Amino acid sequence: MDITNFNATINELFPKQLLEEFHDDYGFSNTSNNKIKTIGFSTNLSIEVIEQARAAKVDLIMTHHDAWDFIYGLKEACIKRLKAYNISHFWIHGPLDYIAFGTCTSLMNKIGIDNIIRFSEYKNTSVPGIGEFNESKNFELLVERMRTELDEPVRAWKNHDNKVKKVGVLTGAGHSTDHIKFALDHGCDTYITGEASLYTIQYAQFAGVNLLVGSHTFTEIFGVESLAVRAKEMNEGISLVKLEEEHFELNHGE
Repeated sequence: MDITNFNATINELFPKQLLEEFHDDYGFSNTSNNKIKTIGFSTNLSIEVIEQARAAKVDLIMTHHDAWDFIYGLKEACIKRLKAYNISHFWIHGPLDYIAFGTCTSLMNKIGIDNIIRFSEYKNTSVPGIGEFNESKNFELLVERMRTELDEPVRAWKNHDNKVKKVGVLTGAGHSTDHIKFALDHGCDTYITGEASLYTIQYAQFAGVNLLVGSHTFTEIFGVESLAVRAKEMNEGISLVKLEEEHFELNHGE
């Protein structure tokens, strides 16, 4: 596969309208290597991810986030190293958040939600995905399942005594009280996201909805993996490598 084939794969997997709406929220930050045999994937682009990719002989790194502009100097340092190592980099943010196989849906599948009622969409703001269990679950079992899948100390607030039936999910920075209210208005008893503020926690408690908060990075990695698997299925001879990231967001220190 080359860069042209990869672009064709993206255009086939994502609706034209979605790519046009988020035209500045995805793309290549570097195309040093046109020949792609191995794709490495992660949520974020960082120096550590690039070093792993080099060691694994990755031709293309695929991430959800580009290197953030407000982490001053990081993007420039990453591009310099990508060029030095002859590694291309592609990132896809908005389109991957709002596609049927994207970040929210992939997390719902991982934690065993049986029926996905709606996936996350963008309607002037991010709209949570909503799913339902066939049989109600004990909150504690859902917490343990999420901690196992994310392999990190997921934070949990149990704000009612009923079992979990209907869940709202917005991965990453889905911490707005508007997001929780949307889930509540659609009958959800539990809300899952990847970041939380004081207001997130207070509103969930006040409204009586359970709250589960993983990290931004690891609530979204399954969506990147879903895309990587689809790209591999559409292009013979491609191999995939998961580029590991640290669980630094929920590291409480020693």
